[in-house]
Amino acid sequence: MQGYLLLAMLVVMVFFMIIPQFKRQKQEKKFAEALKAGDKVITKSGMHGKIIQLSDDSCVIETLSGKIKFERSAISMELSSKLNAPEKDKKKDKK
Repeated sequence: MQGYLLLAMLVVMVFFMIIPQFKRQKQEKKFAEALKAGDKVITKSGMHGKIIQLSDDSCVIETLSGKIKFERSAISMELSSKLNAPEKDKKKDKK
Protein backbone atom coordinates (compact mmCIF):
# COMPACT_ATOMS: atom_id res chain seq x y z
CA MET A 1 0.00 0.00 0.00
CA GLN A 2 2.77 2.45 0.91
CA GLY A 3 4.59 1.56 -2.30
CA TYR A 4 1.60 2.64 -4.37
CA LEU A 5 1.36 5.92 -2.50
CA LEU A 6 5.04 6.64 -3.08
CA LEU A 7 4.71 5.76 -6.77
CA ALA A 8 1.64 8.00 -7.11
CA MET A 9 3.51 10.91 -5.50
CA LEU A 10 6.41 10.38 -7.91
CA VAL A 11 4.09 10.39 -10.93
CA VAL A 12 2.40 13.59 -9.74
CA MET A 13 5.77 15.25 -9.19
CA VAL A 14 6.90 14.35 -12.72
CA PHE A 15 3.62 15.54 -14.20
CA PHE A 16 3.53 18.92 -12.43
CA MET A 17 7.22 19.79 -12.13
CA ILE A 18 9.51 18.09 -14.62
CA ILE A 19 7.44 18.06 -17.82
CA PRO A 20 6.61 21.82 -17.70
CA GLN A 21 10.32 22.56 -17.16
CA PHE A 22 11.22 20.67 -20.34
CA LYS A 23 8.54 22.59 -22.28
CA ARG A 24 9.89 25.90 -21.00
CA GLN A 25 13.46 24.99 -21.97
CA LYS A 26 12.29 24.07 -25.46
CA GLN A 27 10.43 27.41 -25.82
CA GLU A 28 13.46 29.39 -24.64
CA LYS A 29 15.74 27.58 -27.08
CA LYS A 30 13.33 28.29 -29.95
CA PHE A 31 13.15 31.97 -28.88
CA ALA A 32 16.96 32.29 -28.78
CA GLU A 33 17.26 30.76 -32.25
CA ALA A 34 14.62 33.14 -33.65
CA LEU A 35 16.43 36.32 -32.56
CA LYS A 36 17.48 38.58 -35.42
CA ALA A 37 19.31 41.86 -35.87
CA GLY A 38 17.09 44.84 -35.15
CA ASP A 39 15.01 43.13 -32.42
CA LYS A 40 14.48 45.19 -29.28
CA VAL A 41 15.30 43.04 -26.27
CA ILE A 42 15.65 43.08 -22.51
CA THR A 43 18.28 40.94 -20.83
CA LYS A 44 17.54 38.88 -17.74
CA SER A 45 19.56 41.42 -15.77
CA GLY A 46 17.25 44.22 -16.96
CA MET A 47 19.30 45.96 -19.67
CA HIS A 48 17.33 47.31 -22.63
CA GLY A 49 18.78 47.46 -26.11
CA LYS A 50 18.62 46.52 -29.76
CA ILE A 51 20.43 43.56 -31.31
CA ILE A 52 22.96 44.73 -33.88
CA GLN A 53 25.01 41.57 -34.44
CA LEU A 54 24.45 37.84 -33.90
CA SER A 55 26.78 34.85 -33.81
CA ASP A 56 26.11 31.20 -32.96
CA ASP A 57 25.86 31.61 -29.19
CA SER A 58 26.22 35.32 -28.51
CA CYS A 59 24.88 38.68 -29.65
CA VAL A 60 25.94 42.31 -29.52
CA ILE A 61 23.34 44.65 -28.07
CA GLU A 62 23.42 48.40 -28.54
CA THR A 63 22.31 50.28 -25.42
CA LEU A 64 22.30 53.97 -24.58
CA SER A 65 25.77 53.59 -23.05
CA GLY A 66 27.31 51.67 -25.96
CA LYS A 67 27.62 48.17 -27.37
CA ILE A 68 27.69 45.14 -25.09
CA LYS A 69 28.18 41.47 -25.93
CA PHE A 70 25.82 38.94 -24.30
CA GLU A 71 25.10 35.25 -24.55
CA ARG A 72 21.82 34.52 -26.35
CA SER A 73 20.59 32.77 -23.23
CA ALA A 74 20.80 36.07 -21.32
CA ILE A 75 17.87 37.53 -23.27
CA SER A 76 14.57 37.45 -21.39
CA MET A 77 11.86 35.75 -23.43
CA GLU A 78 8.90 37.21 -21.51
CA LEU A 79 10.00 40.83 -21.36
CA SER A 80 11.27 40.91 -24.94
CA SER A 81 7.95 39.63 -26.28
CA LYS A 82 6.13 42.40 -24.37
CA LEU A 83 8.56 44.99 -25.71
CA ASN A 84 7.99 43.84 -29.31
CA ALA A 85 4.19 43.52 -28.97
CA PRO A 86 2.04 45.40 -31.51
CA GLU A 87 0.99 48.92 -30.49
CA LYS A 88 -2.69 48.06 -29.97
CA ASP A 89 -1.72 45.34 -27.46
CA LYS A 90 0.51 47.77 -25.57
CA LYS A 91 -2.42 50.18 -25.16
CA LYS A 92 -4.50 47.37 -23.64
CA ASP A 93 -1.72 46.57 -21.15
CA LYS A 94 -1.63 50.21 -19.94
CA LYS A 95 -5.35 50.25 -19.09
